[in-house]
Amino acid sequence: MESLTIGSLLDVMGELFSDEISIAVANTTEYVYYQPSKRIDLKIRPGDLLKEGTIAYKAIADNQKVSEFINRDVFGVPYHGMAVPFQHEGKLQGCVLAISPAFTDGKSVVTIKTNDGWIPTPFSDVKYIEVKDRKTHVYAKELSGTHKNTLQEFEYILPRELFVRCHRSFIVNVHHIREIYPDTHSTFVLAMDDQTRIPVSQSYSSYFRRLLDF
Repeated sequence: MESLTIGSLLDVMGELFSDEISIAVANTTEYVYYQPSKRIDLKIRPGDLLKEGTIAYKAIADNQKVSEFINRDVFGVPYHGMAVPFQHEGKLQGCVLAISPAFTDGKSVVTIKTNDGWIPTPFSDVKYIEVKDRKTHVYAKELSGTHKNTLQEFEYILPRELFVRCHRSFIVNVHHIREIYPDTHSTFVLAMDDQTRIPVSQSYSSYFRRLLDF
């Protein structure tokens, strides 16, 4: 199979899982293909060497399937992954990886930093989270403040049945959406129950519609 055809096939595979799972392919020393998902992006680039401690490195080193949790020390974010090695004429050639977010269990609050201190706030009270001016702002019932987490980090700890990423700058609690309005270029505007208007960007519109089933 020609390399162009293989690349096209990998792109199609990436599109199949683009909402949740990132796909990567590596030879025995470096990554040769990477398709990030909307839920997790390890910022891998073709040509990057395999890092010790990653599932790709372990799969190649042991020449066997690896499936496990990898903490944030390797790529800066935690993830669950599976790597399956492949061979040609009996010789190890590389591995294929499926990378999914690592959801943190046991948390039920977001601890918001205010001018007076820190206030633990239940997930259900958080309306939306926004990144602006290089800070992460959390808006809840009768309370707002900042948090040290990035939006990507919040995606790993917030319950998926409540929170949806709708824009590179916003995560919203679906229970606080009052109405959804169509906007130009197949996008939407969310009217929140506190009168705030939040955009749904084109890159997240299909993902957003699928999760809310409309």
